[in-house]
Amino acid sequence: MNDVIKKVRTKGEWKVLVVDKLSMRMISSCCKMTDIMSEGITIVEDITKRREPLPTMEAIYLVTPSDESVEGLINDFRDPRNPIYRGAHVFFTDAVPDSLFNLLTKSRAAKVMKTLTEINIAFLPYESQVFSVDRPGAFQDFYSPFKADVKPQMLERLAEQIATLCATLKEYPAVRYRGEYKDNAVLAQMLQDKLDGYKADDPTIGEGPDKARSQLLILDRGFDPVSPVLHELTFQAMAYDLLPIENDVYKYETTGMGDTCMKEVLLDEDDDLWVTLRHKHIAEVSTAVTKSLKEFSSSKKMNTGEKTTIKELSQMLKKMPQYQKELSKYSTHLHLAEDCMKHYQGAVDKLCRVEQDLAMGSDAEGEKIKDPMRAIVPILLDTGVSIFDKIRIILLYIFLKNGVTEENLCKLLQHAQIPPEDSDIISNMAHMAVPIISEQTTTRKKKADRKERISEQTYQLSRWTPLVKDIMEDAIEDKLDPKQYPYISTRTASSKTTTATSARYGNWHKNKSPGEMRTGPRVIVFIIGGVTYSEMRCAYEVTQANGKWEALIGSTHTITPSKYLKELQHQDFLDPNAAPEDKLTAED
Repeated sequence: MNDVIKKVRTKGEWKVLVVDKLSMRMISSCCKMTDIMSEGITIVEDITKRREPLPTMEAIYLVTPSDESVEGLINDFRDPRNPIYRGAHVFFTDAVPDSLFNLLTKSRAAKVMKTLTEINIAFLPYESQVFSVDRPGAFQDFYSPFKADVKPQMLERLAEQIATLCATLKEYPAVRYRGEYKDNAVLAQMLQDKLDGYKADDPTIGEGPDKARSQLLILDRGFDPVSPVLHELTFQAMAYDLLPIENDVYKYETTGMGDTCMKEVLLDEDDDLWVTLRHKHIAEVSTAVTKSLKEFSSSKKMNTGEKTTIKELSQMLKKMPQYQKELSKYSTHLHLAEDCMKHYQGAVDKLCRVEQDLAMGSDAEGEKIKDPMRAIVPILLDTGVSIFDKIRIILLYIFLKNGVTEENLCKLLQHAQIPPEDSDIISNMAHMAVPIISEQTTTRKKKADRKERISEQTYQLSRWTPLVKDIMEDAIEDKLDPKQYPYISTRTASSKTTTATSARYGNWHKNKSPGEMRTGPRVIVFIIGGVTYSEMRCAYEVTQANGKWEALIGSTHTITPSKYLKELQHQDFLDPNAAPEDKLTAED
């Protein structure tokens, strides 16, 4: 807002805001339409669509430096007699490539541009400790062997976007990557070059006590194949996995005065109840809502029983219309929790035990699983279990075995009656360097030892801890093996520690007051190919447990188990040159 809209505001004059896909998502993730209106913007337009000419108004362009957006900007002023707007204030999200810059300066648009700036913010703050560069397509570009030609540009763009995150946070971290997957090093090196550029422009980046310890880790999605396919039972992860929540909007039916209506609720950090509940285990959610409601109602001198039902809540709403906003928040989360439990009972509950045993390699008593096949066959034969749930179980079995023979895989797929187009999901996983088909002769890589977490109180059906938590903790404690996670370059703590000069930049999130700015070091994890909701939770848990460190996690996009499986089914994984019936098999 401050760097773009307020900067060019003229009192008493309305302007048009022109955006593209990424910048639109950036704006909506941090301000509401009314905030923009109050700063003199009359309409928000998409640069890729045909727009109504408004030749008496100036336009603010907030766009990414892509061919499409620059082309759109040039087109708006191509005809000097009929320009779409009176003038242009152009803000690019990040560095404009020279080729596009030259196109722009040669065009007629150059004459009407009153502002041209790069704001260096090209990421979405998804939550206070989670960011996304909003590139779901990067999954196929990175892992499909048939997309090798677009991979370098895609990595270059990712590096640019991650660098803007570091610049916004005033961080100049040591860059590390998971060495086992070759292309992580390519992205890490590109990122280092971009960061060095930002540091040269602004030497104060990364200065301050403890900042030299900050690290940024690049991981490929294959680093932990288990977490994206497990059924999670913490509130946020479970709801996103089991319910049709799109763009963070939860829809449910409410019964009012004899009629039902659909309610739509946005699950975001403006809802403080959601923030306190989202990482809790589902078993604790309903009681937590009821308890919080009790506190609220006793503070307002209303009586609620021990266990409040949704029905009683709607009764209260009628009596207390003035507290509609607060009370409807409680009813939303009771609905959400009830909805999760409906899907869980009788369907997911029987999968969870088997999934946890397969993921852990041992049962709830800590006994090693001797015959995993015996546990999975009943599920594979059960016609009541969906195809995707069966695939999730088969994958977990394969990960436990560190790969299975071609013959065994065929048997599993037959038992489970998985149609061929869905079995591609399993074979395509091999492109992520995850062992799927094992030939007896090959030596199998030993799995990394996991941290003992016996002391941590867990539920039997939630014994698995996402691997990213181990990695973050080890990075903070300086225990992460530099052979497995090499540095591109290490930072040495500078002898003269300067204190951070600005308290404003480090908190991208709208709700933090400037006083809460972190000056401690950060560990930032970036996963190529999607971050799960359980991994997001880990960033908060690690931050809470480690006083001055803050953990941030980000990715190309956020994934749920079914989104992830659908991505592995994408046609980009099919050989474009193969004859239709000659689809490639997994060992290719």
